[in-house]
Amino acid sequence: MDRRDLLRAVAALPLLRAALPDPAFAQTYPVRNITMIVPFPAGGQADLAARPVAMALERILGKPVIVDNRAGGGGGSVGNAAAARAEPDGYTLLMTLSSLAVLPEADRLFDRPVAYEVSQFMPIARVLADPTLLAVPASSPWKTAQEFVEDARRRRGQITYGSSGPYGTLHVAMEMFASSADIKLLHVPFRGAGPALTALLSGTVQAIAAAPGTLKPQVDDGKLRVLGNCGAQRIASFPDVPTFQELGYKDVEMYIWAGLFAQSSLPAPVATRLREAMAQVMMSPDVLKAFDTSGSLVAYQDAPAFSAFIAADSARLIAAVKKIGKVE
Repeated sequence: MDRRDLLRAVAALPLLRAALPDPAFAQTYPVRNITMIVPFPAGGQADLAARPVAMALERILGKPVIVDNRAGGGGGSVGNAAAARAEPDGYTLLMTLSSLAVLPEADRLFDRPVAYEVSQFMPIARVLADPTLLAVPASSPWKTAQEFVEDARRRRGQITYGSSGPYGTLHVAMEMFASSADIKLLHVPFRGAGPALTALLSGTVQAIAAAPGTLKPQVDDGKLRVLGNCGAQRIASFPDVPTFQELGYKDVEMYIWAGLFAQSSLPAPVATRLREAMAQVMMSPDVLKAFDTSGSLVAYQDAPAFSAFIAADSARLIAAVKKIGKVE
């Protein structure tokens, strides 16, 4: 979304607010600190999105917005569930990733109690939507994705990769690629993208699929090499990295989007206040600079467009999870 689209979105929001009941309720919000749950450790895409957004929201709303990294459960399920159970008053928000829709399906796949349902959440705004990138250590023997694939075919199940947890975004991306390339890799789950990246840098695992913002500082320092892009198009921060679709893996397409959510029963005036604030946040020079520096592109969507995007993206991801089947 360009600046003109953002300005149109901001201009339209007062009309929506006027149609909603009890505007005085929104005028009193917030009166205390707001907690923004991030269901992953520091260093991953959700955390990268949350921190500049929280700082900008704090300026706009006039109350502290505290980032709470609440990892656990694999793929972010513990933090997502905590946000789902919170009081729907606008004081507990969730900055999470596309795995939000995948994890309940994984619970059902294993006949486990479902930690939460997507229907418990109200989308407020999409912040980022980056393709996942396949990265390996700069010291590795693989200079191209094809070399990686050829080696993996020779040594089935021996090349290790890290993820943010079973059925998390990074896991699904790698299994989607492995299925398309007809290779078998060894999955090593961690509690988030940050720990998985640390494991890659230390040599504990040999590959990772992660967001551009997570990888770019390490690539710039000469520690990592990016071999492939799971998006439909090349990206400005890694213009020389081909997409997997370019390389012939036509069914590989995966994005790590980050978005802000509240509870589905949040009062409409508070939801509108948050949507208005997020429209301003996503035009903030500090936020735009933070994302640009990290190599991530702003991908703002207001609630209606974000809801439609989630529905389409979730259907594709759930189909991928069912294809992956049960994994430990």
